[in-house]
Amino acid sequence: MCSAAILSGVKKAAQLPNNVEALKRMVLEQYALIEQRQLEIERLRLILARLRRERYGRSSEALDQEIEQLELTLEEAEENHAAAQMKLASVTEAPAEKPVRQELPAHLPREETVHEAPVAAGCTCPDCGGALRAMEPDVTEVMERIPERFMVVPHVRPKFSCGHCEKIIQAPAAKRPFARGMAGASVISHVLVSKFCDHTPLYRQNQIYARDGVEIPRSTQSEWVGQSAILFNPLVDAVARHILGGYKVHADDTPVPVLCPGRGTTKTGRLWVYVRDDHNSADQTPPAVLFRYSPDRKAIYPNQHLETFRGILQADAYAGFNPLYERASGPLLEAACWAHARRKFYDIYESTDSPIAREALERIAALYQIEDQIRGKPPDERCAVRKARAGPLLDSLYQWLMETVLRSQRNPSCPERSAMRCRVGRR
Repeated sequence: MCSAAILSGVKKAAQLPNNVEALKRMVLEQYALIEQRQLEIERLRLILARLRRERYGRSSEALDQEIEQLELTLEEAEENHAAAQMKLASVTEAPAEKPVRQELPAHLPREETVHEAPVAAGCTCPDCGGALRAMEPDVTEVMERIPERFMVVPHVRPKFSCGHCEKIIQAPAAKRPFARGMAGASVISHVLVSKFCDHTPLYRQNQIYARDGVEIPRSTQSEWVGQSAILFNPLVDAVARHILGGYKVHADDTPVPVLCPGRGTTKTGRLWVYVRDDHNSADQTPPAVLFRYSPDRKAIYPNQHLETFRGILQADAYAGFNPLYERASGPLLEAACWAHARRKFYDIYESTDSPIAREALERIAALYQIEDQIRGKPPDERCAVRKARAGPLLDSLYQWLMETVLRSQRNPSCPERSAMRCRVGRR
């Protein structure tokens, strides 16, 4: 809510009736309104949290737009709630709800501002003239932001010549990201982070920089982005060698909207992600993640990406991975993903409150509890615990799934059938 609206509320508070009962009634009404708004805020937060969880299960433009719209609705509700609390505080002369003070981040630099006390000459009391003694000062921390700014850094290289042989002595020129480029590494980094991390298109960056009096054409920024991709190739290749050089890789893919030049529309591309992270097995090897883009979801792409990899592949049940498990030269060992198997039962339980889906979730949760207890242990210890404790649970789960499948075949309307079909035949 804008400051004008807040000021209007304060003026109205000054015109409150003198009747105590009427004033109490108004205060109680405001408390009820604030409580109602607080409940609405909590409801919106729960919905937003659910949508954010679903984003990891299904990614679409429609879901992203729903989340963004809900974010705006929640912001407006919180702003109105804060304004209502301020209005009530002006009536009761006490805050309607005592806020919890949040400590400011310790890593931020501190620049102390001292507000000198109005002390008379000679450090004497202005009232009685007595000597003053120092006390512990009051310190109130306020977080400020210094606006980003561009600056020019002249690189000066003094030059000397020999009076005898006329040899020129001078330090070599400082390296720059691009030959004869006017932008330093910090400017290039800011453009890339803004585009790929903060999702700020180059034309918007151009508008932002123009407000600081710096004109950087979008075409120039596009050149920087393209040239940076070439600079990063050795790093990307090194990350790929590190990941594919391990004995286990996690793989998945996600859809990504891609602009169609000249059409003003988008098509669906794919980002394939490959992860090496074995810290749960007490492996100290640094984790890493590799992204590969493809214009569609054909199986040829993951098979090309993992052509040189030998070991264990943990992935979902996407059929495009099957050739990797069946190839003649160095077939990969499949490690099916419990998170993907569990998700189907979770979706069914959330929508139908199915007792069968609930039991499946409880059985899987028992396996997860065992994993929680052995996380970070060496592989041999994890293997022994899994054989002793998880093995019997898996055998029981398999038997229960098979019996449930047989019952569901007799009942075609059973909602769990689709979830059962996924992996019940694969152990």
